[in-house]
Amino acid sequence: MAEMTELVERLRREGCSCVVANGVSVRTFRERGVRDLLRLLREEPEALRGASVADKVVGKGAAALMALGGVREVYALVMSRKALELLDREGVKAGYETLVDNIINRAGTDICPVEKLCAQCITAQECLPMIEDFVKKN
Repeated sequence: MAEMTELVERLRREGCSCVVANGVSVRTFRERGVRDLLRLLREEPEALRGASVADKVVGKGAAALMALGGVREVYALVMSRKALELLDREGVKAGYETLVDNIINRAGTDICPVEKLCAQCITAQECLPMIEDFVKKN
């Protein structure tokens, strides 16, 4: 827990979107949405395998990418119920500061598009092609 507390403090202090710790490596990320997690999963999967992650916002899409990457534990400042359910099902230890029904889009007008895309998916693997297609188009 001490490691996760440090990661969350760094997340807040540096104003980044995500902090990933794996062994002695601790990296910060600043992209919005799921882009950094998708890039890590595709290009540096070893960075996620067994990692601890502190993230500002975790919706079902981000949860799916973390589960597919083999993340050990995640703590989010804001997490959706659907993300928590998926992480539980996939065996990823999860904690949060605030649990919400849905992640809301940046404009505050609707549910996050990735959260919508993944809504009916049961497994993390089912979410992946939808996330990849969304990122490719946006």
